[in-house]
Amino acid sequence: MVMKSNTQFHDDVAACVDEVIRTVGNTIVFGMPLALGKPAIFVNELYKRAKANPEIKLTILTALALEKPEGTSELEKRLLGPLVDRIFGGCPDFDYMKDFRAGTMPKNIQLYEFFNKAGGYMGSPEAQQNHLNSNYTHVIRDGVDFGINVYGQMLSYQTGNGSGPMYSMGCNTDISIEGISALNKKRAQGEKVAIIGEVNKNLPFMYGDAVVTADTYDFILNNDATQYTLFGPPKDSVSDVDHMIGLHVSPLLKDGGTIQVGIGSLGDAIVSGLKLRHTDNAKFNAIMDKAEITSRYKTLIENVGGTDAFTEGLYGSSEMFVDAFMELYKSGILKRKVFESIPVMELINEKRLDCETIPENIFDLLVEKEAVQEKLREKDFQFLMEFGFLKKGVVWKDGIIADGETTYATDLSTPENRNALAAIRGEKINGGSVILGAFFIGPRSFYNALNAMSEDERKLFGMSGVEKVNQLYGDEKLRSLQRKDGRFINTAMMISIFGSVISDALDDGRVVSGIGGQYNFVSMAHALEDGRLIMMVRSTRGGADDPKSNIVFNYGHCSVPKHLRDIVVTEYGIADVRGLPDKDVILELIKIADSRFQETLLAQAKKSGKVPAHYEIPEEYRHNTPGKVSGFLAPYKKEGLFQVFPFGTDFTDEEVALGGALRAFKAKAEKSKLGVALNLAGEFAKGVPSEAMPYLDRMGLGSPSEFKERLLQKVVISALKSSGKVTP
Repeated sequence: MVMKSNTQFHDDVAACVDEVIRTVGNTIVFGMPLALGKPAIFVNELYKRAKANPEIKLTILTALALEKPEGTSELEKRLLGPLVDRIFGGCPDFDYMKDFRAGTMPKNIQLYEFFNKAGGYMGSPEAQQNHLNSNYTHVIRDGVDFGINVYGQMLSYQTGNGSGPMYSMGCNTDISIEGISALNKKRAQGEKVAIIGEVNKNLPFMYGDAVVTADTYDFILNNDATQYTLFGPPKDSVSDVDHMIGLHVSPLLKDGGTIQVGIGSLGDAIVSGLKLRHTDNAKFNAIMDKAEITSRYKTLIENVGGTDAFTEGLYGSSEMFVDAFMELYKSGILKRKVFESIPVMELINEKRLDCETIPENIFDLLVEKEAVQEKLREKDFQFLMEFGFLKKGVVWKDGIIADGETTYATDLSTPENRNALAAIRGEKINGGSVILGAFFIGPRSFYNALNAMSEDERKLFGMSGVEKVNQLYGDEKLRSLQRKDGRFINTAMMISIFGSVISDALDDGRVVSGIGGQYNFVSMAHALEDGRLIMMVRSTRGGADDPKSNIVFNYGHCSVPKHLRDIVVTEYGIADVRGLPDKDVILELIKIADSRFQETLLAQAKKSGKVPAHYEIPEEYRHNTPGKVSGFLAPYKKEGLFQVFPFGTDFTDEEVALGGALRAFKAKAEKSKLGVALNLAGEFAKGVPSEAMPYLDRMGLGSPSEFKERLLQKVVISALKSSGKVTP
């Protein structure tokens, strides 16, 4: 990065915005990272200024706006109000998003996003029209083409060890590293640009490539208002279907390998399965046997994964450092360390070097790998010190190594000199990390856990740009060594029986979320000799009354083409379809489809001549039903396994029950308004069950004062009865 010596420090956001406008003029293309790392105070002031002055042409280029949930109905507002205050209290709103949602954003301001919350913009023509279809690794390239001239992000801060203040990009190194570099290149070409950092001391101070100096930025904003509470969305509930998918994925990871996984309930389900595999291996294997997963996929599991506990552990390489990785870390699974050195990684992967114990023959090994020359140079000495192969305190002095008054020759061609260095050999390798991520967001407990760590422990969680995390380009050999036995686990909305993946948009062109980094991980899984892609998909969508298959014959949109097919997992099984001919791809995917749709899919394939006309689905695959999944998990749930929130939740028990009951009631009302009306009429003739009172009090309906509140009370009671939380 081009460093500057004239950084301006501001405690007045209005003055900071004044200076930015003075620097670049009234045409501002403002880029900022997705999710948590947005400079909320700065962008709100910038938006306010553009809103008041039509001469300012403001374009906002970002992704994944963080919005507090707002209910539409009276009941939703009563449920969400206290919850939002408790979970999101202190988090600023983004004013531009409020106006965008309301349709009141001025014409001199435009919003463009390359990724959004799934389904968040389905009803917004403007958002659909302004969506930027960019792979995550191409966002900055495309942003430069778009004319970006201002970039801003949230920063963490701490005082240095006698060297002045230190800053960290914290949660968003993803596009920030490359973005700042790109703007500095534009600056060098004479263009007017501005780079802004907004300090929030609540943001965990992360390491890896995240650490920067103040002069990386033109303007740094730091005041009381910027020290706001971090946006911490609560964890999603994990369904039986999710848990069953996670159970099928858990034996596909190899001990000593690499894991990439995304946010959400499926990520939690995978970690739940992996945790069971590691902490109660006997129970895990008994469940695997009972589910016939071990026997049905024996060869695949032996080749790509395993069912033993994790001795070597896993390394995480994932664009999103999700809180599920923290659960893996706390469980002793995320513990395989990697290092920024090809020879070191080669020795570790060859099992000739243990990162926790430096062997006696380390200098022989390093010379063999050409990590150092036989006749040590000063840069060889620096390498040995950097990785801890020599103990702290020794110094290089005129071609020799000194430990106080004792000196050591640096010619390793003689056994005597190599043996002598044993006296100053280090104990373990320095500088390893157990994960490399590009951005993070999670519940507040996740941020608290990071902030509570010691500096040395937090350094285990490396952060870098998405151009490094999501691909091999640039340092292929090192990254391939680090990401050995990589398992890149992604989610699809639908999968065709030919193996193509639909994950980001519908066949009418409407974008559901955005491609994000999915293609990058698909490509990397195929590029790595020992890598595998695991694509998860729930077999159906929709309610029980009107289900639709997510295994489809064909579809008018494709996110990942069929020639990049690999492993597909549903709640009903695993289809290993990499390299198979079309016939076998189709048959394997039909085997893991919901049985209510299998015959239709098979008939379509036969009609197209893609499978033999005489083929019949084997009996063992004809019973893929929701009842089979829930029935299998039921006894284990009574034992405390496969819970709705396996790693806790910010919701109270009453909120969990009310949320589920009201969703089910709403779906029921949409199907049969008359039936619901008759049910409610009956409730008016009944008293209020005492067991319903904690729920009613939570909704502010314990003592209704008017007919409207009494009606809402009866709706809640009816919903609770239907869900089994209150006795009918």
